[in-house]
Amino acid sequence: MIQVYIAQFFNPDVTGIQHYPLSELKTYTVPPPATLDTYKNIISDLPMEDDPRAFGQHPNAAIASQISNSLDLLSTLLNLAPTTGGDGGDTPDEIVLKMARNMKEQIPPPWKLKKAAEIMSSRSDPDPLKTVLLQELERYNKLLKILRSSLAQLELGIQGLSVITPELEAVFFGMLSGIVPIMWSFAYPSLKPLGSWSMDLIARIEQMDKWLNDALPNVFWFTGFTYPTGFLTALLQTCARKTGEAIDALGWEFNVIPQEESGIGQYPKDGAYMKGMFLEGAKWDYEHGYLAEPNPMELFSPMPIVHFKPAMAKKKPPRGTYQCPCYMYPIRSGTRERPSYVLNVNLKSGQQSNEYWIKRGTALLLSLAE
Repeated sequence: MIQVYIAQFFNPDVTGIQHYPLSELKTYTVPPPATLDTYKNIISDLPMEDDPRAFGQHPNAAIASQISNSLDLLSTLLNLAPTTGGDGGDTPDEIVLKMARNMKEQIPPPWKLKKAAEIMSSRSDPDPLKTVLLQELERYNKLLKILRSSLAQLELGIQGLSVITPELEAVFFGMLSGIVPIMWSFAYPSLKPLGSWSMDLIARIEQMDKWLNDALPNVFWFTGFTYPTGFLTALLQTCARKTGEAIDALGWEFNVIPQEESGIGQYPKDGAYMKGMFLEGAKWDYEHGYLAEPNPMELFSPMPIVHFKPAMAKKKPPRGTYQCPCYMYPIRSGTRERPSYVLNVNLKSGQQSNEYWIKRGTALLLSLAE
């Protein structure tokens, strides 16, 4: 992105064209030669708050910033709110106890990994994909065991039958505030509140369970992997073994499939169909098959199914293509322990240039904060 701004602001046209435009807004132009006082007056006349369009971004960017600030304020107020029950209302202990019991009923038990390995050994799935599935089951198993154990211990602690440790106390207050406890957040990054996170976890488990006990899915829910890069590597390994090519020589072709999942009757010969991605900073034009401006107030828009197809790597993407970065969740920088970036997905840039979508900050997200 920095290179795009440098190319826009540092070029011969800046001094060669009178009132060189710095953005689509007429307010921001390069002033002609003048005195220092004139420059001061020009600066003082600039808006106190910059419009997102001044930086090439969509007006929706201001809405996203306001929502983020509002959520931070509400989170602070929630932490300051008293935790004692009101007249006629449930106490915090009663509230968390009900939540814990409901979650225990909804969350499925861990898989028996030995049995899962036996099932997969008799299947015709490519070996790299078998390995990925078993690794995913192992990671989810660890989460399910910790989740169910902490809920059981918390239930005993609330009833006075066990000691509540500092870790369980953190789980208690997290559940009371609707926040995912840190103890449960190690398997994959997420900004979802506790209710949405629980439903999301169940959906993840269902995808893996269906893959294990049914067959290779025709369409994969890309979000459902704890390590999506591991799944992509397995797809490349499968292709490399089939074609005899070195895995380092392979890259990706991306074909957008503008149809419902129900219309896809079988697993592709190469690669995989992926669903569940969201576009931020753009939307997909189904009619023309390229990126387009998002609707007002639409911060995220669903991306159609995309066929990730292994192919010989190319040095440069085709013309008219935007290398759209894909991230696991809205915090694009990720953390020191776990990066958020997955890969670049080549999408047709449509009527706008590649630089246009870079300044828009257009990206694909596998998970939203809702």
